[in-house]
Amino acid sequence: MRAATKEQTETKTREKTQLAPPWNVIVIDDPVTLMTYVTKVFMQVFGYAQDKATRLMMEVHKTGRSIVWTGAREQAETYAQKLQAHHLLTSLEVVDA
Repeated sequence: MRAATKEQTETKTREKTQLAPPWNVIVIDDPVTLMTYVTKVFMQVFGYAQDKATRLMMEVHKTGRSIVWTGAREQAETYAQKLQAHHLLTSLEVVDA
């Protein structure tokens, strides 16, 4: 006669962690603000080189908007507030996954 064996199953659970999605800081064109001023603000707020700041400013001017920065939500909110303090029209949007 054989001895009965009991099988034990071990259940492992894995926690799935998900990173928060990045956010875009968008500057929207307005008919009043000078292009040189917008370039200067981009250089001051983000520390961009003049070439990059000018390219982003021209994108705002030609297309009506430009994504000027992408990253964590809290930093995006901070940048948006700084841009608004310089009287630039801004918005935030979550980056679609």
